[in-house]
Amino acid sequence: MATAYAQRADSFDQWLTHINQVCGNFRAKTLGGEFFGAVREHKAGAIKLSFVDVAQAKLYRTGHEVEQSEGSHFYAAFQLHGQANMEQEGKRLVMRPGDITLIDATLPSEFTYEHNSRQLSLILPRRMVEQNMRFGRVQCAQKISGSSPIATLANRLVLDASQQEGLSLCESEATLDAIVSLLRPVIGGDETDVDVHERMFRKCIGFIDEYICRDDLCPELLAREVGVSVRGLYRLFSKKGLVVAQYIKNRRLDFCAESLRHSSAEQKLSALGYAWGFSDSSYFSTAFKNRFGVSPGEYRKRYHH
Repeated sequence: MATAYAQRADSFDQWLTHINQVCGNFRAKTLGGEFFGAVREHKAGAIKLSFVDVAQAKLYRTGHEVEQSEGSHFYAAFQLHGQANMEQEGKRLVMRPGDITLIDATLPSEFTYEHNSRQLSLILPRRMVEQNMRFGRVQCAQKISGSSPIATLANRLVLDASQQEGLSLCESEATLDAIVSLLRPVIGGDETDVDVHERMFRKCIGFIDEYICRDDLCPELLAREVGVSVRGLYRLFSKKGLVVAQYIKNRRLDFCAESLRHSSAEQKLSALGYAWGFSDSSYFSTAFKNRFGVSPGEYRKRYHH
């Protein structure tokens, strides 16, 4: 009995480790003694997706995991088999085969899998999604029914893409853009149903991205510019499970990482950090390594090779 329990625990730990490697930082717990989990990753150019098979487990991200994760992208979750319950920002969905939803990686979320389930998780770059939405509101945790024509087309496209090994960067980016375009009628939300606090939070997020290069960008400046008290600003971010100063720093680091993936080896790392608001090169290097696990120079080499 003890041996069987130890084997299940080891299998669970291996599955969660693999999830964290391919999907970002998550916590998880089993729901019973019949846990099963497997992960298969696929990469081709800009396409990064994973097939997640799981039963009897809950997978979730708190504000802590959000802060520790790389990137600020979205996840498109395609339910391929079985059923899953999903929650983000108080919205609860039951995902059935063919259904699709969009998850914001910068916010806490939760998935519950009581029975055998298979999901395809596709990473969508935030800038691509926001540009496709014409910088309007992006509506997450909204179910796109598997019976709808756009879900049928999007499922077919992403599954076909998962079979392609030789896509170039341009071809893979075009594929991602096509998937986002297909989902736009649903994930492009209407601003009329957004309350005043949500509008203020999004105003803050927009201001941060617009002025992220300023080295004096801080909670006090942000509060003054958007017209809210510093205490009110902290409450806005706290409701999302976020800390405003940490969010600003992580956004800077995410933009730096994106620049490093496309920069030449000749560009000075200190100049790149300065361009994104880091006036101290030593602090930039330390903060970058704490977030991504490697130094800026090593990170650039990884992508160039």
